[in-house]
Amino acid sequence: MSSLSLAARDASTMLRRNLLHARRYPSLTLNLLLTPIMLLLLFVYIFGDTMSAGIGEGGADRSAYLAYILPGILMLTIGGTTIGSAVSVSTDMTEGIIARFRTMAIHRGSVLIGHVIGSVLQCVLSVLLVAAVAVAIGFRSIDATAVDWVLALGLLTLVSLALTWIAVGMGLSSPNVEAASNNAMPLMVLPLISSAFVPVDAMPGWFQPIAEYQPFTPAIETLRGLLLGTEIGHNGWLAVAWCVALTVLGYLWSKSLFNRDPK
Repeated sequence: MSSLSLAARDASTMLRRNLLHARRYPSLTLNLLLTPIMLLLLFVYIFGDTMSAGIGEGGADRSAYLAYILPGILMLTIGGTTIGSAVSVSTDMTEGIIARFRTMAIHRGSVLIGHVIGSVLQCVLSVLLVAAVAVAIGFRSIDATAVDWVLALGLLTLVSLALTWIAVGMGLSSPNVEAASNNAMPLMVLPLISSAFVPVDAMPGWFQPIAEYQPFTPAIETLRGLLLGTEIGHNGWLAVAWCVALTVLGYLWSKSLFNRDPK
């Protein structure tokens, strides 16, 4: 059997292990998933009439605001789900299972690959669940074609991959599980200070560069363009560039931390 086949076999075994853990201990995933769903319902039903002023063509329009904030909520969902990846990786590192894996005849990188693939699958399922809730409360995407939906799902998967590798690095660099959870919180906070809930132009002048020049805003604007038919402009290639850069950075960081000799 070739080394590539062995690596694929070991990675699939680690993926199955992580999926079994997620199934047996669903509380972390559910807790992280409930936050974006609660924010979606909160902003639509509590703040929707007020915050939608100026977004809908006819003034305050709750349904228009639901369509506007959904891409941001989906990014928030991905950020929250990847926090679980940081916690899971940190748990493996602190409980000694990684040391056990190092003594076994398995592909060295299969442990991380299993975590990453499992996290991306959980992110996609979480996004689909939140999108289903949005459809149930009135979201409609009339202008989006089948190709637009496929591209939107592809972008969400790419964002999931990028943030997962960053979360894995955070988990590996954290001394304990609590620190891993805290260190990964920016992945859920950054979408809150992007164009997720209000347009960048409506923010204070000093704050606009913070919201504009970060990875989530181009991705959110690209999703809006795909699902709502708004202008995408340069946001499409910016979103892809951010995702590729973060994936490479997270991979190299995680690989470096994982390959260090244990203390």
